Amino acid sequence: MDNCAFISKTLFFPEKGILAVGDLHVGYEHMMIKFGVAVPETQVDGIIDDFKKIFQELKDKKYKLKKIVFLGDIKHYFNYEWKERFNFNRVLEFLKQTVKDSDIILVKGNHDKFDFSGKKMKNYYISGDIAFFHGHKMFPQILQEKVKTIVLGHLHPSILLADKANVKREKYKCFLVGKFQGKETIIVPSFFGIIEGSAVNDERYRPEEGFSAIDPKLLDNFEAHIIGDDGKVYNFGKVRKLR
Repeated sequence: MDNCAFISKTLFFPEKGILAVGDLHVGYEHMMIKFGVAVPETQVDGIIDDFKKIFQELKDKKYKLKKIVFLGDIKHYFNYEWKERFNFNRVLEFLKQTVKDSDIILVKGNHDKFDFSGKKMKNYYISGDIAFFHGHKMFPQILQEKVKTIVLGHLHPSILLADKANVKREKYKCFLVGKFQGKETIIVPSFFGIIEGSAVNDERYRPEEGFSAIDPKLLDNFEAHIIGDDGKVYNFGKVRKLR
């Protein structure tokens, strides 16, 4: 973990200047509205506001941002939806004020059936000894010997915490850090803020076997780094101890 830093919901590699961003799911609110759920469409504004805060934190820490890698599930709706394309392009136009268009890397997730950006989405992206992929399926290149660290999303990890009386229960987004196939592995939380994600320390919410390239049972040995209400990240230790 010496080669990276948690910046709110994102993961930053200072030596490479790479910011890894988990699942955006642009269009989630629009889908809810289509199904009759009355919610305001504030998702894209929220995404942009979150990025502004992250960029400011990078600046305050004197980190130089060179590339942004999206870890897949950039869009939510499986079929074509014009509103998703419009909203995602809003996000891209904002990001291009900070990094070059060619330095915005889009990794394909299981929801990304259409490439709205005009770019050629990648199944994975490798920079030196770090490999980035979505996480719904494995690619041999991810496990090659030169790769020492793998970064993925897809699981939307969170931790369910409760008071002693088990009355108040609340989920928090988290990073999961551990070993997989002998490589340091970091699972990044979802970026979109509408839902917290899947509580990996509770069997009722844990992803089923086969859902991810990493067997969910292995996550018990990962460390949970929980994102607090203050935006700071706290190490809560092994997932298995949080059951």
